[in-house]
Amino acid sequence: MHYNCLIVDDETELAKMTAEYFNMFEVKTAFVESGAECFAFLKENTADLILLDINLGDGTGFDVCKKLREEMQLPILFVSARQSDDDVLIALSVGGDDYVKKPYSLSILLAKVKVNLKRVEQMEKVRVQAEIVAANSSESTVCSHCGHDIHEGEEGENHTHDSDLLKLDEPTMSAILDGNRIPLKAKEFALLACLYEHKNTIVKKEVLFDEVWGDSFFSDSTLNVHIRKLREKLEENPNDPKLIKTIWGTGYYLEIPES
Repeated sequence: MHYNCLIVDDETELAKMTAEYFNMFEVKTAFVESGAECFAFLKENTADLILLDINLGDGTGFDVCKKLREEMQLPILFVSARQSDDDVLIALSVGGDDYVKKPYSLSILLAKVKVNLKRVEQMEKVRVQAEIVAANSSESTVCSHCGHDIHEGEEGENHTHDSDLLKLDEPTMSAILDGNRIPLKAKEFALLACLYEHKNTIVKKEVLFDEVWGDSFFSDSTLNVHIRKLREKLEENPNDPKLIKTIWGTGYYLEIPES
């Protein structure tokens, strides 16, 4: 069976209440109470998104997330009563897309989940469009980031945002830097695409939070971790970035020489 959301949390009453609330708003949701139950559930079912607690009876959400990331790239949102920045950094470093601190507002959590589910839907549409174009080169599709048609004879899976230095290949969620293809995670690609859209201009943090996470009020640590991961993949020396530059106190600047 397919679900929009799977909650993995050993606080049974909270998980049950959250699942019931989500289901009221047509976000089909189930819950399990341990890492083992999570993996058993996903063998028999599918989910678009996972809400994952850190403290589980049979281990930690960090370990569950790392194992999930070996096989799938669906959004994983950590929900935890642990408040330290170190926990947030670890959660994002092991593959989490967001970190929501308990106690949470059900309505705000639902809004975050819906934003991520919408992105999952958009990426699925892009994948299907790319397959259609590849199968029938006479058809065209539209890139959701740049808005340009993929014209007759242009293979969907090779559609890119062009720059002499950097290209973004949306259907495969990868960057092509100096001819080298670099796979990215969903949030990394969305962040880079936002910077690319505003290349050679300063992009304020609030804009990145709003366009990439759908929330203008986010912790800097979330953004910092994703910027760091992009730099590790794209920069020759991540500690001395030449491509993604920090504008202290304001935001970031993707510097791409004009061709």
